[in-house]
Amino acid sequence: MRLAPLGDFFVFSDFLWIGEVALNFDLTTDRIGKSLVAFSLPMIFGNLVQQLYNVADTLIVGKTIGATALAAVGSSYTLMVLLTSIILGLCMGSGVVFAQLYGAKREEDMKTSIFNSFVFVLLLSAIINILAYLLLDRFILWLNIPVEAVDFTREYLEIIFAGMIFVTIYNFIAAVLRSVGNTVMPLVFLAVSVVTNIVLDIVLIVCFDMAVTGAALATVIAQALSALCITVYFGVKAKSLHPRRRHMRYSGRLLHLIIQNSLLTAVQQSIMNFGILMVQSLVNSFGFAASAAFAVGVKIDAFAYMPAQDFGNAFATYIAQNYGAKKPDRIRAGLLIAAKLSAAFCLTASVLVWFLAKPLMLLFVNAQETETIRIGVQYLHIVGACYVGIGILFLWYGFYRGLGKAPVSIVLTIISLGLRVLLAYALSAIPAVGMLGIWWAVPIGWALADLYGIWYFYREKTQLLSGD
Repeated sequence: MRLAPLGDFFVFSDFLWIGEVALNFDLTTDRIGKSLVAFSLPMIFGNLVQQLYNVADTLIVGKTIGATALAAVGSSYTLMVLLTSIILGLCMGSGVVFAQLYGAKREEDMKTSIFNSFVFVLLLSAIINILAYLLLDRFILWLNIPVEAVDFTREYLEIIFAGMIFVTIYNFIAAVLRSVGNTVMPLVFLAVSVVTNIVLDIVLIVCFDMAVTGAALATVIAQALSALCITVYFGVKAKSLHPRRRHMRYSGRLLHLIIQNSLLTAVQQSIMNFGILMVQSLVNSFGFAASAAFAVGVKIDAFAYMPAQDFGNAFATYIAQNYGAKKPDRIRAGLLIAAKLSAAFCLTASVLVWFLAKPLMLLFVNAQETETIRIGVQYLHIVGACYVGIGILFLWYGFYRGLGKAPVSIVLTIISLGLRVLLAYALSAIPAVGMLGIWWAVPIGWALADLYGIWYFYREKTQLLSGD
């Protein structure tokens, strides 16, 4: 174990002492496999907890209000993922810059970049929030939401949009903490807020009969709590990361780097989720049962491969720190180890989802809704069997983002989602294929994007690892 001062922090390699001590992994020197797993685990658990926000809504809404409300919450979830993914992308891209500066030991530049990035992200988030309200009716129309669910959807989203500021604050501060190796505290605050969300879901929906309004209010209050908690922690216990007056200035050089990484990462995230939104619209055109089944299937997917996604995000920090520290050998070795770990997990998840597809659907849908269950099981048997494809793709996203090559991640996303959308619309139009074409388009898109990621790496390996 190593103890080294870092302002108000002390760096431990093995544990966290909450107070003036934070869990900071040195990803440039610690054992690769051990540090990757230990660093990523809090992120994995944190986002699994975060998924409970939407799953709690879906499960309680589906069981207590009915399938109409379930379709509304499911369609709303897809739209919210698109909007929040832009915010998340801005924060993730900024976090890569923070991690590179941290790995290069450029503390002054890091603090200046934190200030510039916060102003930039907050401004763009406010614009996104305003546009979301102004375009709400157009979103509802474009999504082909079943007529029965339109009023529920509008009611739900009008409240949910109010929580976007809290999503921005939480994710930005979490990105700062994770960039220096602290993945534990974001998990702690998410755990607190998700418990609040679930309790409020039960109280507002079941006890006070507030339907989707209660579900939306529960989520927004929980998001506000997580933002408040992480802000207080950052203000009191992370003082070594605070920008001082001298750092609160415009820096064209750093802002350019931040904008380049954060905007491109946001574009990647939004392309990814825009493609999913288009698929949601296509699925909705197949009717009410398909819409409800897809809403549940997406939730199960989110849980099943979310650990692989967060492992990819953790891998981006690993790559960024070692890129900043100029350690190409660790980058090369880390890529191989990470690929093995991700593939092993995804194969395990596929086996579980395949065999538990029907019981998982029954968690969200009443047993008498047989058509919804049948479609959902069909979806999970096709998409769930191929999680290794998305697991490797998440690694390529993290790898190229960590190297500051966000445009390559965008190309990967366009290949994956673009082909998925094109194939989904083309195959589903064939009467003999129908909805099966939508489901099969997913793993095909993943596989082709993975092949491109491998090809590009071997073509540009020398340049990528040299940092030229």
